[in-house]
Amino acid sequence: MRGLRAAEELDYSLARLAPVSALENIDEAAELVIAKRDERIIIIGDYDVDGATSTALVIRCLRAFGFGDVSYLVPNRFDYGYGLSREIVRVAAERKPALLITVDNGVSSVAGVAEANALGIPVLITDHHLPGDDLPAAAAILNPNLKDSRFPSRNLAGVGVAFYLMARIGRMLEEQGQPGAAKIPARYLDLVALGTVADVVPLDHNNRILVQQGLMRIRGGHAVPGIDALLKQSGRQPGRCVSTDLGFVVGPRINAAGRLEDISVGIECLLTDSFETASSHARILDQINSERRDIESTMRDQAFAFVDALGSQRWPSCVCVYEASWHQGIVGLIAARVRERCHRPVIAFAREDDQYLKGSARSIPGVHIRDLLEAVSSVKPGLIEKFGGHAMAAGLSIAESGLEEFKQIAAQQMRRLYPDADFSGAIVTDGPLPGVAFNLESARSLREAGPWGSGFPEPLWSGDFSVVEQRTVGENHLKMRVRPASGGNVIDAIAFNQAGPSYRGVVQLAFKLDVNEFRGVENPQLVVEQIAPLHTSSA
Repeated sequence: MRGLRAAEELDYSLARLAPVSALENIDEAAELVIAKRDERIIIIGDYDVDGATSTALVIRCLRAFGFGDVSYLVPNRFDYGYGLSREIVRVAAERKPALLITVDNGVSSVAGVAEANALGIPVLITDHHLPGDDLPAAAAILNPNLKDSRFPSRNLAGVGVAFYLMARIGRMLEEQGQPGAAKIPARYLDLVALGTVADVVPLDHNNRILVQQGLMRIRGGHAVPGIDALLKQSGRQPGRCVSTDLGFVVGPRINAAGRLEDISVGIECLLTDSFETASSHARILDQINSERRDIESTMRDQAFAFVDALGSQRWPSCVCVYEASWHQGIVGLIAARVRERCHRPVIAFAREDDQYLKGSARSIPGVHIRDLLEAVSSVKPGLIEKFGGHAMAAGLSIAESGLEEFKQIAAQQMRRLYPDADFSGAIVTDGPLPGVAFNLESARSLREAGPWGSGFPEPLWSGDFSVVEQRTVGENHLKMRVRPASGGNVIDAIAFNQAGPSYRGVVQLAFKLDVNEFRGVENPQLVVEQIAPLHTSSA
């Protein structure tokens, strides 16, 4: 079940983590950082949750180790774009650093590292994105996805790579006579859990250990104040935190700042030791997230109108959507929404400037989206200005004048590389849930049995239900009360982003069994992934 090969894969103790020493170049990287202990170090972060948690983790650990001059710089996506660019290196150079450390970026920053080298500033890259053919000439590179890497967990998020580096530095410092240094990084496993879940990397055994250990710290009251504040701001109880709270509650609020404004408020929320200050930051992040939802709603409706007008029979194998008025910080969310509707890879574009478009891609199982972009770039060199990413998500920049040609070549390469791609959108479930399991005790057990996430999904059940009542709640959510068709009690159900049709009679649901808490009262609830009418009429 869930791809487990042995019972040991349910052991989430830290002793089961892949050895720190197994990550290539880690001793060289740790020695480089320690050598700069008494000099100025600047962390170059990224503007998403993985980047924010990585930045906060490294700064907190280095300061706890006794490093006296550690700060961060995150490129604003609208001014500098992604990663260690030449421009951001020049900004950093004004502070006269002795070392730049990238977190969650850098493996594709050939030009940026060259600029730093020319200015006499060494660069340590910590990243998890797939490297290109040419690596930057950095002083050291930590990345489990480097060619020929034998590290057991290539699925580490950026914050996971940063954690391994901090763990090695702590151990080295303890060996050099600093008592307790080796234990410092584990204090911040809550940050590692948040970044890992929010970046939607596959939860292999190693990542599940990191996430579970972080959740235990949050539940035990040992999280950084920022995570506590964000959970409480959204009505969640830290003592009952599960991975979905990190992925769907805390993560989006931090991400919203990086999408619309500046991720710094999110990083500061994770860096402060004052709960009062963290709560103030959390309120700001919540407000930004509300604004993000409003913008996303308008863009989503426009994107849906485009693909619906096109008609499903005319959807290309790689769907590209673009509107000149779209916000470039939101296109990744739009790509994900359209993918859910079309069940195929989607790239959403927004205008970056007068000449270029910025695209964000989301893929489906079996289609490696970065490989697709690489194939397009190989067929037509120069068509894509720059690109990078993972199997399931990637980013790119192209000239607006090349959009139509890009669409054609992307569709051609999809057909060539993935002729048997599954565009059905079919959901594979664990089958029916026994009637006796529709209760609060079972819901609690399933919720706490994780950590669940990408690559280690929460159990998904299917069954026939009679619709007793329904209504639209929130922005676009369908709230129902249903009864198992085979008989039993009525149970609440929620289908997120599925409001629209009015169902009557019997429907087939694909669902998760979860716990809904309202005003301190817990009840079992079905979280519906898909609704298939059986004997219904739609209004």
